[in-house]
Parts: sequence; C-alpha cells; structure tokens
Amino acid sequence: MEDLPLHVMLITLAILLILSGFFSLSETSMMAINRYRLRHLAKQGHRGARLTIKLLDNTDRLLGVILLGNNLLNTASATLVAIIVATLFAHDDFALFLGTIAVTFAILVFSEITPKVIAATYPERIALASSYVLTPLLVICYPIVWFINLFVTGLLILFRLKPQQGELQQKISTEELRTLVLEGGHFIQHKHQSILLNLFDLEKITVDDVIVPRNQIEAINLDADDDVIHAQLLTCHHTRLPVYRERMDNIVGIVHVRKVLNQMQNGKITAASLEKVMRKPYFIPSGTSLFSQLQLFQENQKRVGLVVDEYGEWMGLVTLEDIIEEIIGEFTTQAPTQASTFTKLEDGSIIVEGSTQLRELNRKLDFQFPLDGPKTLNGLILEYFEDIPESGTGLNIAGYPMEIIQTKNRVVKTVKIFPVVSESETISSEDQD
Repeated sequence: MEDLPLHVMLITLAILLILSGFFSLSETSMMAINRYRLRHLAKQGHRGARLTIKLLDNTDRLLGVILLGNNLLNTASATLVAIIVATLFAHDDFALFLGTIAVTFAILVFSEITPKVIAATYPERIALASSYVLTPLLVICYPIVWFINLFVTGLLILFRLKPQQGELQQKISTEELRTLVLEGGHFIQHKHQSILLNLFDLEKITVDDVIVPRNQIEAINLDADDDVIHAQLLTCHHTRLPVYRERMDNIVGIVHVRKVLNQMQNGKITAASLEKVMRKPYFIPSGTSLFSQLQLFQENQKRVGLVVDEYGEWMGLVTLEDIIEEIIGEFTTQAPTQASTFTKLEDGSIIVEGSTQLRELNRKLDFQFPLDGPKTLNGLILEYFEDIPESGTGLNIAGYPMEIIQTKNRVVKTVKIFPVVSESETISSEDQD
C-alpha cells in the first residue's frame, strides 16, 4: 500500500468517504421514509417500494448490512490516512495526531452529517433508489450479518428486550390520524378536511347532542278526530311522523307520509287506515355514540329513532339526516313554520332560543361553550343558577355575557347573547375616557 502513488491513495480515500456516505444516506432515509406513502406506492406496483418494504420488514438485517458497510469503510479510511501520514511524515507522532483529526472531520462532514441531512430532506427518493443496491448486498453479506445478529439477539435477550418485527404494521391511533389530517391542509381541500375531522368526532358525540326534544316534535294523535288527522297530514313538513295514543309518552308507531298520501286515493285518511301503514317505533338508548347509531340505522334499515333514557322515558328523536349533517354540515331545508333558533341584531348581539343545542351555537356562531355537561343553552343556564331565572336576569358563562329575555313553563325560552369585548378594545375605550 505504501508503494502506491500519493494521488492514488487520495482518490481511494475520496471513494471510501463517498461509499460511506451512501450507507449513511441509506440508513437515515430508510428510517425517515413515510411508511404509509411507501405502502401506497407498493400497491401501485412500484418495485423500489416493494424492495424497501421487504428490507424494513427485517430491520435487524437491514441495519446490520448498512452498519457493516459503513464501519468497514470508515475503518479503511482511517487506516489509509494513517498510511498517507506515515508516507509523508515518516514516524512523526504529531502528524499522525493531526491526520486522525483530519480523517475524523472528513468522515463527520462528508460521510455522516451531510449525507444524513440530505437523506432526512429527501427520504423517499433516496430510500427507493438505495433499495436496489442494499437488496443484493444483503444477499451477499447475509452470512456475516446473520453471525453478527446472533450476538445482537443475545444481548437483547439479556436485557429482556423484544424488538417488534414488521415495522410497517404499526397501527396509528385516532388522534394521530387527526393530526395527519390537520397537517395535510395543503393537500386536502378544506371541505374534505372538515368532513374527515367530523368523522373522527362521531365516536365522541352521542345521540343526546343532536336530539330533537319531544316538545319540538310534530306527532299524530290516533285518538283525535279523523278530520284533524287528515288536515295534519296535509300540512305537515316532515316525511316521517311519530304516532301516539292519549299522550305523547305512549308512542305506538312511525308513519311515512308518502305511504299515507297514496292511501288518500281511496278516500279520507282515518286512524284505522293510519294504523295499517305505520311501522313499529325504533328506540335508541340515551348516550349511544353517533358512529354506533349510524351503523345501527344501516343494519336495521331505519331512518328515525326515538331516544329513551335509563328509565324508559321518551326524550326525543334522532334521524339519519341529523347524523349526516354532523359529518358534512347542514343540507336540509328548514320548515316554513319553524323559526330560526337565533337572530342577529344590528348591535352585534344575538337572540337565541333556550332549546338551541350548544354544539349548534359553537359550530354556526363560532362560540366556545363547554360541551361536557348540558346539551342545550337552557340546560347550561339552569345548571349555572341551579334555579329557574327570571326575565331580565344577566349572567356570564364561558366569557359570554347574556341576558334572560323570556322564561316560560320552567324553561328559559329566549336569551340575548351580547358580543364579547376584547381586552384591547376595553383598554382603548378607557384611554379615550
């Protein structure tokens, strides 16, 4: 080796550093590549992706061949530098010390840090390309890698560690998937992103959050006169109506208005003819998650369910459309006779019905009312006072000043919510005074 010309040894040193840099590139890119993107490319038939997956399925072998090549090349580089220094400076110890520092610096800059920074920046491009080299290299060096891994396995057993095989099979949690969707805002349309996030919330939201309270439900009394039933069916604004006897607690069925209208060809609709076309009511336990209920609607081929509490009392109803609206937003039209749940005034304040769902206020008006307690604004106010407040009473909940406009039948009917004044606006107004 000492007989080789100096320029040949320098060229050889440069080649060793470059090859060592390749292994550093491969190691970092293989560990940093997006595993889900990799699996997607493999399904599309990308050969490099398939080779990369096969390498990552046996991480111990992959790291074994990479580190084997890397350390051999780095050791060879250090030895070659020692030979070059000995050739130029004979047995000068100080020159050998400087040569050691120089080769260490060269390895760090050209074979370690720079390649790894590049690989971390472009992991997919480098990992897929390097898989074509590492795959045959692993086959050639497999006996050596296997022998080395025997000692590695022994040490892991000694420390009671059990490495997981099949790195690509790691599962991702719902919260991690939510983070991916949020961070993928540049690649996912805003509307699609909103739908995906709403899907994740279906497990947390229950039917109690979207229920239509029983006092707002239009229902048919079978004990009423036939003329009353006939007129109600002609003027109703819903396609499915609950049917009861004597009192609203006694629901006996659900009737589809379209089927009833088909019966009108034979004459006036009566309670008896209504009973023939109505279906048995479908009951839902309170607290059922929307995701579970969506599946139950599909399995039972239902579109309307009556929510009951733990005592069997009927609380209200939930429709398939209510659940779909939680995913994609509102798409149904409002009944002509149904007033809006809130009205914006010129001064910025908002008149809101007490029965309005807090989730609806948060979604439509960008409020931040707490959702871990009462479901409606009325319930939130009653919980705050622990009593029935009188009209004209002012209060502040979650930073939102409001005033009770109307209380009726032990229920807060109407509330006025005032605009929130920021601290900066308060300070500026005080300065003006």
